Amino acid sequence: MPSTTLIAIGGGGATHGTHPELDRLCIEYTASQRRIGYIGTASGDDLEKHQRFCDGFRTFARTLSQLSNESDQDQARIWAEGLDLIYVGGGNPTLLVDHWKSTGIGTVLVEALQRGVTLAGVSAGAMCWFESFLWRSREDGLQTGEGLGIVRGSMTPHSRIEPDRRAHMNGLVTSGAMPEGYAVDDGAALVLREGDPALSYPTEGPPFVYRICRRDGETVLNP
Repeated sequence: MPSTTLIAIGGGGATHGTHPELDRLCIEYTASQRRIGYIGTASGDDLEKHQRFCDGFRTFARTLSQLSNESDQDQARIWAEGLDLIYVGGGNPTLLVDHWKSTGIGTVLVEALQRGVTLAGVSAGAMCWFESFLWRSREDGLQTGEGLGIVRGSMTPHSRIEPDRRAHMNGLVTSGAMPEGYAVDDGAALVLREGDPALSYPTEGPPFVYRICRRDGETVLNP
C-alpha cells in the first residue's frame, strides 16, 4: 500500500492570500505530475477563495480542478481518480463534515489517501480529518465538533491569533471531554505520515504547532 500523507494547516496559504511557503510545503509532498484539486465545501464554494487558490497554486500545477458542492459520491470518485493533491479550504467545519458524510464524499477522500493522494487543508479543511475539533461559531463562540476520524485525536487552528482556543482546548483535554490533540498557528502546519505526526512546520517557530496532552498540558511539537 502507498504511504499516506496528510497536511493540516492552521491558517494562511493560497486561499488566505498569505504564507505562500505553506503552498510550497504541500507541493513538496505531491507526486511529480502535480495534478491538484480543490474542495470549497466549508465556504459554500466561495468564488474568491477558489480564485486565490488558483492564483497560489497555478505556477506549481500541471492541472487545477475543483469539486463542485453539487457533486455526489460517484462524481467525486471520478474527479479524485486523476489527482496527486487534494486541498480543502476553510469555512464551517460542521457543514463540511455533515455534507461529506451524507454524500459519501468523505469515503472517496479516504480511498484517495489510501492510494497515495496527498490530502491537505487549512482551518476547517484541516480540522475535518481528526476525530474531533474545536472551532469558533459566529453565533455561539467556541464549540466542539466531530470530524471524519481519519486522524486520531483533536485539532484547533488559528491558535496564535485566537489564543483562547488553546486555553479552552487545554481545559477540554484535561477534563477528558476532548481527546489529546494539536493547536496549530496561522503560518504553521502539521504533516502526518501514516496517521502519525512526522513534521511540524516551520521546524523552529513561531509560528508553532502545539501538542495538547492530558498529563503534560501544552508543549511545542517539533518531531
